[in-house]
Amino acid sequence: MPNSSPQMVCFAAYSLSLEFMRFYKPYLQDLGLTYPQYLVMLQLWQKDNQFVSEIGAPLGLDSSTLSPLLKKLEAAKLVARSRDVEDERKTRIIMTAQGKALESKAAHIPSCVVKGTGRSVEDLLSLIGELNDLKQSLSE
Repeated sequence: MPNSSPQMVCFAAYSLSLEFMRFYKPYLQDLGLTYPQYLVMLQLWQKDNQFVSEIGAPLGLDSSTLSPLLKKLEAAKLVARSRDVEDERKTRIIMTAQGKALESKAAHIPSCVVKGTGRSVEDLLSLIGELNDLKQSLSE
């Protein structure tokens, strides 16, 4: 493989990530969310009432990165943060009614992504599997 950046996997992955953020931007502006905030909300829409560490693990984000995001989501009245009663070192994140209602407003976004990529759902699911396998290989 040639040694120029554009033909390296890392370059392709990074530029794809930037392109996805650009693609999502107009949809998320309508919701009042940034891309990282949207990823956090996706985690909460799948399962509400999670610890910060539970939200961050699948996203690869630690609490120092998540805390400012969660503070902004709380200021927007989409989530509430509270200390765990059993272990005060842990913070629970619970969606507010407004945060739950935002899910239906965001429901169209996945179909927009499918349309925007020009790929079938099956192709995208296969790609997700390949990307997850690649991520797993790199983490070992």
